[in-house]
Amino acid sequence: MFSSAWRSVATNIETQLTAAYFRVQKLRKVGLRGMHSTLEDVKLESMQVKILPALQDNYMYLIVDNKTREAAVVDPVDPELVIKTVQEANVTLSKVLTTHHHWDHAGGNEKLVKLWEKELEVYGGDDRIGALNKMVRQDDSFTIGSLNVRCLSTPCHTTGHICYHVTAGDGKGEGAVFTGDTLFQGGCGRFFEGTPEEMYEALCTKLSALPDTTKVFCGHEYTLQNMSFARHVEPDNESIQQRIEWAKLRRASQDPTVPSTIGEEKIWNPFMRVHEASVQKHAGGATDPIITMGKLRKEKDNFKA
Repeated sequence: MFSSAWRSVATNIETQLTAAYFRVQKLRKVGLRGMHSTLEDVKLESMQVKILPALQDNYMYLIVDNKTREAAVVDPVDPELVIKTVQEANVTLSKVLTTHHHWDHAGGNEKLVKLWEKELEVYGGDDRIGALNKMVRQDDSFTIGSLNVRCLSTPCHTTGHICYHVTAGDGKGEGAVFTGDTLFQGGCGRFFEGTPEEMYEALCTKLSALPDTTKVFCGHEYTLQNMSFARHVEPDNESIQQRIEWAKLRRASQDPTVPSTIGEEKIWNPFMRVHEASVQKHAGGATDPIITMGKLRKEKDNFKA
């Protein structure tokens, strides 16, 4: 009788300990707030960029002007974390930069505007964006304190997608570009509302024209998946393999793999390398970079790492 009772107690304890173990493992994977990555600051000469993880693999970014401490947030899908970060940093939040209308990027706009005690300017290129009050188009510009922001229209993932190129007021030092779901590290977004021609224009004409030192802050933590495809396309590209090993170490400690630079993307991102013979050969041999772009994207849509 007692033996049976103790076996029951022991089984119950074992079950609870097992459940607790898996809860701890989950916390180790996603963080104490459910974060997929650690919060990290990237300090440039004219600005500071606070990397804020959200949802399963999204990134929000708080851009802070070093001179005035004025700030803007990119794609604030988690308004509470944005507000907490702004208050802790003691900066003045004045603007919301929305890359596109998809919920995992624009879904927090209305709540942030409602929760924030001061008026916010909400920028974007699509009237499907919540709380939008500043519609922008190609080459529109505005400021964040002393920083300059230039809008790059990059339709394809969505018709109204905007990338934001941020530089110092005097044009000196490293700039940064916030690319949403157009340009990822080692990859690009799906062509939900566009064509290979449009993605070629976005990546190989507009974004490629930025200085090679420009920091690239993309919308998701997709680096390892994208680099696996990049290696599949160019197995002899040593830069890709080196980045994979670096990214594995970063992800093992839940550190973000962003940012990269425009110059680096030209070295390892197959979608920015559609002029290269090695990439064209993989995509079937056509020398037209736009045909190559379309074939790569179709292959990537069904690629299993």
